[in-house]
Amino acid sequence: MKMHINLSTIILLFLITFTNSNLQKKSSMAETAPPSSSAPADVYIVYTEQPSDGADHESSHLRTLSSVVGSEEAAKESLIYVYKSAATGFSAKLTPEQVSQLEKQPGVLQVVVSKTVQLHPVGGGGAGNNMMV
Repeated sequence: MKMHINLSTIILLFLITFTNSNLQKKSSMAETAPPSSSAPADVYIVYTEQPSDGADHESSHLRTLSSVVGSEEAAKESLIYVYKSAATGFSAKLTPEQVSQLEKQPGVLQVVVSKTVQLHPVGGGGAGNNMMV
C-alpha cells in the first residue's frame, strides 16, 4: 500500500510534535492562569485565516483569544505557540467551554485538540523501521 504525504503535512506534523514536546518545559517554568470555568484546560490547536487587517499573527491571535479567555493578560498566559508558516493559527490551553466560544469567532476555521503522533514505531531495530529523509 503506497501512501502519499505532501510536504505541508510533514511540516505541520513536525510543528505539532515540536510544540507538544516543549509544552512540558513551558508549564514547568511558569504557572498558567486558572481557566475561566471548572473544566480542566487542554491544549488545542486553532487554525485561522490569515490576518486581514495588516496586524502581525501574534497580535491578531491574541485579540481572538482575549475575546474568549477574558483579557489580553489571560490570553498571553494561555497562548503556547503561534503558527505562521505551514499553517496559520496558534495553540493554547483552553477549557471545552472556551473552545466552543472560540469556534464561533470570525476567522477561526477549526479548533482541534493537540496530540502527539509518531510517524513510525519506536524501537524494534528492523530495517523497516529506519526512515531516511
